[in-house]
Amino acid sequence: MRKMSLLSVFICVHPWLIALNAANPDLLTHAWTAHWISAADSSPFDYGVYHFRRTFDLPAAPSAFLIHVTADNRYKLYVNGELVSLGPARGDLQHWRYESVDIASHLRAGKNVLAAVVWNFGEQAPEAQITNRTGLLVQGDGPTERMVDTGKQWKGVRDAAYAPAPREPEMSRFYYVTGPGDLVDAKLYPWGWEQPAFDDSAWPSAAVGSAGAPRDSQDGPNRWMLVPRSIPPMELKPQPITVLRSGSNSHEIPPHTKSTFLYDQTFLTTGYPQLTVSGGKGAKIDVGYAESLWLPGFRDKGNRNEIEGKQFIGTRDTLITDGGPKRHFEPLWWRTWRYLRLTIETQDQPLTIDDLHGVYTGYPFERKARFDAGSAEIQKILDVGWRTARLCAHETYMDCPYYEQLQYAGDTRVQALVSLYMTGDGRLMRNAIELLDSSRTAEGATYSRAPSRLQQYIPPFSLWWIGMLHDYWMYQDDPALVARMLPGVRAVLSFFAARQHADGSLGRLPWWNFVDWTKEWDGGVPPALADGHSAPLDLQLLLAYQWAAEMEAVLGNKALAEDDRQTAARMRDSVRSLYWDAGRTLFADTPGKRAFSQQANALAVLAGVSEGDEAHRLIDRAADDQSLVQCSIYFRHYLHSAMNKAAAGDRYLDMLGTWRTMLDRGLTTWAETADPTRSDCHAWGASPNYELFRTVLGIDSAAPGFARVTIRPFLGKLTHVSGAIPHPKGEIAVTLTLTNGKLEVGVTLPAGVDGQFEWHGQTRDLHPGENHLTL
Repeated sequence: MRKMSLLSVFICVHPWLIALNAANPDLLTHAWTAHWISAADSSPFDYGVYHFRRTFDLPAAPSAFLIHVTADNRYKLYVNGELVSLGPARGDLQHWRYESVDIASHLRAGKNVLAAVVWNFGEQAPEAQITNRTGLLVQGDGPTERMVDTGKQWKGVRDAAYAPAPREPEMSRFYYVTGPGDLVDAKLYPWGWEQPAFDDSAWPSAAVGSAGAPRDSQDGPNRWMLVPRSIPPMELKPQPITVLRSGSNSHEIPPHTKSTFLYDQTFLTTGYPQLTVSGGKGAKIDVGYAESLWLPGFRDKGNRNEIEGKQFIGTRDTLITDGGPKRHFEPLWWRTWRYLRLTIETQDQPLTIDDLHGVYTGYPFERKARFDAGSAEIQKILDVGWRTARLCAHETYMDCPYYEQLQYAGDTRVQALVSLYMTGDGRLMRNAIELLDSSRTAEGATYSRAPSRLQQYIPPFSLWWIGMLHDYWMYQDDPALVARMLPGVRAVLSFFAARQHADGSLGRLPWWNFVDWTKEWDGGVPPALADGHSAPLDLQLLLAYQWAAEMEAVLGNKALAEDDRQTAARMRDSVRSLYWDAGRTLFADTPGKRAFSQQANALAVLAGVSEGDEAHRLIDRAADDQSLVQCSIYFRHYLHSAMNKAAAGDRYLDMLGTWRTMLDRGLTTWAETADPTRSDCHAWGASPNYELFRTVLGIDSAAPGFARVTIRPFLGKLTHVSGAIPHPKGEIAVTLTLTNGKLEVGVTLPAGVDGQFEWHGQTRDLHPGENHLTL
């Protein structure tokens, strides 16, 4: 409800980063002096929005004033009316994040006020939102700051203005788990509650609970095991909403009138819509959000740019105005939209729309990679992929920003590779690895997604988690994290080892064994015999053993590394024996050899079951044979990676028809599946933002920590391409020009990094700095 100050948000970023390094180390191991607080006489578990205030005096403006803040479910913290922190970053109860903020620049001599809004969405909370019970915790870093510790001097009330907004019935057709909309009755809202001048004399003292306790403290008194936030604050950036597709241009709505305004952002976005209105007491304003409009029948969306004859179906917030001037509304949590619809029903008074705009939010990735092939189409594919990746990256990676906002291991592996190649920033990937590791059960399997209130297991996604860790090892210089995760790798493999036949092939697995969305596979699960034996599942396990062996050999237990290598060798033999069909010269999905898929054959190449010329022929055959189960947008990443490995990468640019079709249909982000699709934004479709650099430009890591580089380009029909990607030690830049069969090469490597260039069977050594070759 309160308008955020963007300037204050930007100002608070740098002190926050400094604060993490300056924090009192005792707070990591000893009980805190601050106590969790809540509003008196309110349910600790049900839906509710709460306001808290702490008034205190200072003799002079301090040079530093470091505090640590967290809440359950979430909070926004203000200092003297200015927003300074949002959080906490999503985690689980064993790793409950807190933010550290130096608020000195917002304090002054005399009276000061800390004010926080905290909300608990109760049973309607997002699936990704872990919770214990409603609470707020503010801890001063040192003796001076402890005057603001949460405790009996804080006041708190429940905001009666808020209730969960009803959801449109049509939305129940889809799996939608991102939380409720806001229904706000402005006449009940305590306007100005965050300002120093607000009169809180009627507010009761907050209810005081147990003390805060860090994860490593002895006998913590509650379930919140506190750890510092490990990722930066989310980006917040103004974003205009200016294109009105239908409705009146007038911002004045007369009494007893129902008006509808359909705005087109022109591209999908995530953010906080900001609506300011005046007058119109008792008016009802519905703010609706949709990725696209739907064709009649609610089955397909058609061209996303077209609105005629279509239906608006989506999520919404509902506001009941109180007639006051310049009333500013924003949702508690960010929304996803391309199309935003205002539906306004006035009562006895006219209403004026004073302002409508958005504030974009997302993880603060910085685009550093460059690619230039002289192709506007390729550049658009990269731009749309970048937007898709950004909208699916917030406090965690997420499969989609509109419907689920869940960090699935399968999706996240692809997303993280895109992030590494486009930005070099591995912090969100590290966070994902740790959260998924924390979800492991005693049996060894991870959740399919983390954090998640409801358990869900997709055993193959535990294997992709191992792959993600291996990716991190190869591209980021952080071996300590990888070594720390190796017990988790061993646990995952033990889960599968207990279910392997003597030849290494998997028996029947419990839970949902999703591999890829295809119309032929029920629920995305590939065929299997009654006792197991499914090539796509066996091959994913084989890859995991290979990745584990490599990591164990360098960072872990060499005996286990040898065990993993032997198991992998046994599985390679069994895959060839069980699934190879000599007649079709393809790998089948089961030993019965009646079902065949691109997925199984791509994985066979990636796992090294098929190598050399055979692998090249195999992947060509799998790519061309339309009788095979085809890879979806998601699994195209693995098909294209297999083409790279099999030296068939020159076909890559011709394999982007699915992405070209999405562009033709007006999508501004990549969809979950080919139309008809539920989600218009799934970052597993952003794989071209990885493969264009890895396959076409040819840049890849050849050693852990990106300590060595291999460059093996596949230009296809291109004759000139240049580009660069970030590297832990700087940047890798490549320029390639093909003229009359002769390739002119320019490669620049960071200091201390060498490598090898490969082209059509020729190899050349690369040294740090500039390299110029002719092949």
